[in-house]
Amino acid sequence: MYNIVMLLISPSFEDNGTIPKKFTCEGGNINPELRIENVPAGAESLALIMHDPDAPMPGGFTHWVVWNIAPATTLIKEESMPPGAAEGRNTRSAGYTGPYPPPGHGVHHYEFHLYALDMMLDLPTTSGKAKLEAAMQGHIIEETKLVGLYERRKA
Repeated sequence: MYNIVMLLISPSFEDNGTIPKKFTCEGGNINPELRIENVPAGAESLALIMHDPDAPMPGGFTHWVVWNIAPATTLIKEESMPPGAAEGRNTRSAGYTGPYPPPGHGVHHYEFHLYALDMMLDLPTTSGKAKLEAAMQGHIIEETKLVGLYERRKA
């Protein structure tokens, strides 16, 4: 018997592949298309955190925080939010902020963490990564990760 696992993929880049410039602050600063497969039975909602652990600041840099994504969602379109989902604050502002590592700082890993939860979350849209993670404690059914890479070279 096979264990089917939840997947998060993007047609824009492969896992551990380079994120195209259009999804970065050097390009269009829009979120990439993401596809979700095999959401587990019993999931009431999904949550997504995009985080750069390589950022030269304590705790890294969070680029995107989204929760209450409907579990039937199979596609997050480029430059859009899933209907009914809530978008919180990244490290600096609300919404999505694309990759923008310091020039010459090397390759950064942008981790898209997707969580299947057994409940909807009641959080204000001023919430960031820490509040979302605290609210998810004890409610995560399954999780998966997609990693994109990006590097800004010195001019």
